[in-house]
Amino acid sequence: MWILRKDTNNLLDEELEVLQLLFMHSPLLETSYKLSKELTDIFNEDIQRSRAKRKIHAWINRVKQSGLGCFNTFLSTLEERMEEILHYFIHRQTSGFVEGLNNKIKVIKRRCYGILNPDHLFQRILLDLSGYSLFS
Repeated sequence: MWILRKDTNNLLDEELEVLQLLFMHSPLLETSYKLSKELTDIFNEDIQRSRAKRKIHAWINRVKQSGLGCFNTFLSTLEERMEEILHYFIHRQTSGFVEGLNNKIKVIKRRCYGILNPDHLFQRILLDLSGYSLFS
């Protein structure tokens, strides 16, 4: 289902055909796909915070009018965290790097269950994040 995540400009002709076939069989899928792409486009635009807020609220209204239920949980989170989300439009920075790093460390901790020595755990984290290039 990577076809649904790729930008339509980057799809091959065969992938576009598959996408059109999917949309032919499920108009709701096409609607949700277009709505998700619209939101992505808002975040890709170089606009001020106030304009982004108006565009996001207009997008929320379109989603509610569409009658799709698949966005309900996302909409409630978006509305709850609107101010924090809008901060992105001030400096165009996200916490993505930190979130990714935390996830990597959690995976390492799960893989290293049973390591009792904290020094060995930190060694394993350093190895996984920096690679073995430190020791060559």
